[in-house]
Amino acid sequence: MRPDSSLWKSIHKRINMAFKGEDHLDSLPLPVQRMHLIQVDSVQRWMEDLKLMTDCECMCILQSKPISIEKDEQNELILSSQYSTCNNLQLLLKRAWIISTELTRIAQKLEKNRWQRVHSMTVRVNCHVRSMINEYNTFTRSSSEEMHQLEKLLIDKCSEFTAFTERCIQTEDEQMLGSMKSCVNETLTTVAQYFGQLIELVFTHEAQNLLRQIDLSDSVYITESAINSLFSLTQEGAHLCRIIAKEGGVVALFKICRQDCFRCLYPQTLRTLASICCVEEGMHQLEKVDGILCLTDILTDNTHSEATHAEAAAVIAQITSPHLTFTQHLSSFLENMEEIVTALVKLCQEASSGEVFLLASAALANITFFDTMACEMLLQLNAMKILLAACSDKRIVDTPYSRDQVVTIMANMSVLDQCASEIIQGNGIQLLMEMLFEKSSSGNTAEVAACERVQQKSAVTLARLSRDPEVADAAVKLSCIPRLIKLCRSPTERNNSDSVLVACLAALRRLAVMSPDGLEDSDFQQLVKPRLVDSFLLCTNMEESFV
Repeated sequence: MRPDSSLWKSIHKRINMAFKGEDHLDSLPLPVQRMHLIQVDSVQRWMEDLKLMTDCECMCILQSKPISIEKDEQNELILSSQYSTCNNLQLLLKRAWIISTELTRIAQKLEKNRWQRVHSMTVRVNCHVRSMINEYNTFTRSSSEEMHQLEKLLIDKCSEFTAFTERCIQTEDEQMLGSMKSCVNETLTTVAQYFGQLIELVFTHEAQNLLRQIDLSDSVYITESAINSLFSLTQEGAHLCRIIAKEGGVVALFKICRQDCFRCLYPQTLRTLASICCVEEGMHQLEKVDGILCLTDILTDNTHSEATHAEAAAVIAQITSPHLTFTQHLSSFLENMEEIVTALVKLCQEASSGEVFLLASAALANITFFDTMACEMLLQLNAMKILLAACSDKRIVDTPYSRDQVVTIMANMSVLDQCASEIIQGNGIQLLMEMLFEKSSSGNTAEVAACERVQQKSAVTLARLSRDPEVADAAVKLSCIPRLIKLCRSPTERNNSDSVLVACLAALRRLAVMSPDGLEDSDFQQLVKPRLVDSFLLCTNMEESFV
């Protein structure tokens, strides 16, 4: 029988849709992300996963029976020391991740007819599923009849799956194995379906419990614990954010932000809101509860802490992200935009740390994409002077991510004729020249990408501003032309980025018009005179040794 080559892909997709969904926050398409860069040692991660695998095997062999003679006392100790909603949810997420990975690997091995491996992995999944259900039932307060039914269906189907694969390894008849394979495929698909449904139900149930605590509790401690657990869930994927939004998460969190007795919880509440609003359901809920008005009130209230203002700016940065396609319904944002922009400029000016500046400048950068009026507002508020001054303070603008936000604002504001004089007065041309040399110090993928964006946008800004003879003259005096030529001719200088190359060619051509004496004849003949596409092809095919 011909193997179903697409089976494991469909199963993996089904699991991801039901369990984790699209990546977000770290791999979410956001122009700014919080700088919590976590380096996880691979051996450490393996040890953590190994603990789960070992526990699973022990649970299977001992059938969940305690080793200790004084079992009541021991069990009580374990439960009391382990009971933490956040930690238990993390354990559940890890277990579910292992199961989803194993199911995908089973499908791959099944496609190759590796029956011995299929059976051993099926036994392992069976153990993990039982362990996951046992672990969840030890810390959940209550579970519905529907959940109990799904648990039974999943356990029964896993047992059936194990029995099927056991019969397969005992059979040597290829024809018989071919006929049995369709049953195994069908059972695997059903196991994946039940597993996805159970995980969906579990996290819906947990979200409901946490939101109930937030809604009903007057205790700061209980509310803080529930919000932290909710935030932990939002970090596990867009699908969980959708569940939380559908269960009223945005409504409950904005209710907290409107109560003075919970002021100390505003930063973590707003941080959780920013995560939920990466999905369309969260954005719709924000609009329904007048969330923009609440954020405006927080940003313009000087009695709030800088941390609260920064997290409110993070929510604004999220909901105005140019990468999102569902911001058109934010009509109330336009009504409050002037107050928001004014507050964000002030936050940039008074920022005490790099992260605060990053969040505030990212929100401003996104707003300049969101509405063209924002650029005129920024000009009136002397925002360019404030941003350029901040760039000279290495304590505030300390990463390529922050410079990316500043140069984005400069690029979008450079379409205004009045902007040129502001940039010249604030030594902005010098800053743009420095940005053309932006390089990653760590080699981190995200940082390298940010450096490429800085180079590209600085070249775009130079190209736009160089229509003003005064700007072009300043750029030539600062030796921008040789640097642009170097970026065009040397792929390593631009990290082999085509977008940087196109921007540099455009800027070089604009400066060449204003100052033709700044180029050698060979540069003019290859980089300026031909069509842009021809110069682009020449530079992309250029060997490093040729330069």
